[in-house]
Amino acid sequence: MTGTTPTTAPVLLRGEVHTGRRVLPDGWVHLAGGRVTAVGAAPSPAPPADREERGHRVVPGFTDLHCHGGGGAAFGAAGGDPAGEVAAARTVAAAHRAHGTTTLVASLVTRPVPELAAVAAALEPLVRAGELAGVHLEGPWLSPARAGAHAPALLRVPEPGDVEALLATGAVVVVTLAPELPGGLAAVRQLVRAGVLAAVGHTDADAVTATAAVDAGARLATHLFNAMPPVHHREPGPVLALLDDERVVVELVADGVHLHPLVLAHAARAAGRGRWVLVTDAMAAAGCGDGRYDLGGLVVRVVGDVARLVGDDGSPGAIAGSTLTLDAAVRQAVAAGLPFEDVLAAVTSTPAALLGRDDRGHLEPGATGGAVVLDADLRVVSVHG
Repeated sequence: MTGTTPTTAPVLLRGEVHTGRRVLPDGWVHLAGGRVTAVGAAPSPAPPADREERGHRVVPGFTDLHCHGGGGAAFGAAGGDPAGEVAAARTVAAAHRAHGTTTLVASLVTRPVPELAAVAAALEPLVRAGELAGVHLEGPWLSPARAGAHAPALLRVPEPGDVEALLATGAVVVVTLAPELPGGLAAVRQLVRAGVLAAVGHTDADAVTATAAVDAGARLATHLFNAMPPVHHREPGPVLALLDDERVVVELVADGVHLHPLVLAHAARAAGRGRWVLVTDAMAAAGCGDGRYDLGGLVVRVVGDVARLVGDDGSPGAIAGSTLTLDAAVRQAVAAGLPFEDVLAAVTSTPAALLGRDDRGHLEPGATGGAVVLDADLRVVSVHG
């Protein structure tokens, strides 16, 4: 694999170009200074470049809205120490960039509010510099009944002062919460007023409460199906309420563990293009293999690339994130029978739009999200921009 380090030197990429808005079967993309400067179809002349590369497909850089770690590092593992958080964040970003992700949101698991604030503040310079797209708080405002891989003792109901303290860091762009908690709907409204994307997740809510959260401004469902009540024919719960609501985009984890391929494909088709995104929910083990890892102070054992909490008796517990990368998620979704263009939108234009980034998720002049060259098996050959 080549070209995984961010570069600004001019490069010309040729192949089947998927810009996100059109497909050029024999096309080219020119990047310089970290931007797409021109795109066209052969045999039109292209701007000069320092290097030229040909691949099976050329696509926009991927955007991951939900990622906790990778490459052996994790966001928040340094406890808010600025130097440690920056070093870890860059390790995580590099690990996922090698697999096509050029826009990354740093997800934090539940910690005490002051520690979360310290971590978000430490990451804010990277957000300002564009190395990260923002911070996602997955906790501490989650349901104890659906805690998953979050420390139950640290879960809290959302207090306006705590919400404001975390938003004051200037780095938070997404917050996952359980709307049924006391103050949950008020917190959704507080987040939306601040321009933050409110997500429903780790929730024990019923369908009525999930819809009330959407009415309050929630627009994202965190890893749909996981850490929420299952669908029942008399009690649909939050899954159908969120999946069927045109205002909501749903996260899907296509690792073959969080969702069966049939469920993945059904949910994606039910939502339709533009209403579902692929996320990794990756933890530190992504790209590193099996072993023991830490996730928010909890012990995780990865066996066969499946991450689970370690119980008090040493037995495997709840799923603890994944070891997924977005290129692997793309391959899983295509293998499940979903059209490539729909899958591509789920890792490019749709998540970029949720973040309000019209400069990313496509390959048209002015775009800054980079480009990925894929081979015939949808494996990453190189990453540019």
